[in-house]
Amino acid sequence: MATQRPDQEPAPRAGDGSPGTGDGSGRNTGRAASTSGGEAAVREAAGGKAAGEDAENAASVADLEDRLRRALADADNTRKRCAQQLAEERAAERARVAAAWLTVVDNLDRALAHANADAEAVIDGVRAVRDQAVGLLAALGYPRHDETGVPFDPQQHDAVSVVPDGDAPPGTVLQVVRPGYGDGTQQLRPAAVVVAGGQG
Repeated sequence: MATQRPDQEPAPRAGDGSPGTGDGSGRNTGRAASTSGGEAAVREAAGGKAAGEDAENAASVADLEDRLRRALADADNTRKRCAQQLAEERAAERARVAAAWLTVVDNLDRALAHANADAEAVIDGVRAVRDQAVGLLAALGYPRHDETGVPFDPQQHDAVSVVPDGDAPPGTVLQVVRPGYGDGTQQLRPAAVVVAGGQG
């Protein structure tokens, strides 16, 4: 058996992980390669998941934008349809009111046609036309107000003059200069009246 000299280093044993041995370095390299491959796989999986989420988000945004465009278009169409219906209803109402006044105009024409006849008959005819017009205004929601002897009401009367009158209490309507038509918010105009004042 060979004798080892004191200054000679012992020979490395196989598999002890010392530098220069084949078994130790091979295992370390394998572990490093395995770790790198696992991290790459994780990164690839995470990237694929993020890409899938981005695609889903983009699809959701596109769907919401499409719904918004449709809602805005529907709202605009509804606005235009309502505006058109309102214009048509106003035109129909104007035509209805104008048609109701045609008979008044016709009767005035008849009264004028008999202007050279009996004056009393003409006056009666004009008075009848006036009554017809007053009735038409009342039917439209604007009744005539020409009452005297009633208390002055600033909502229905417009005082054009105040005169002393010993027979009527102050604030009494003595005379209607111009009749009023309508009530409250449905008032065309107030009645112009002369009101009794206190004794001077």
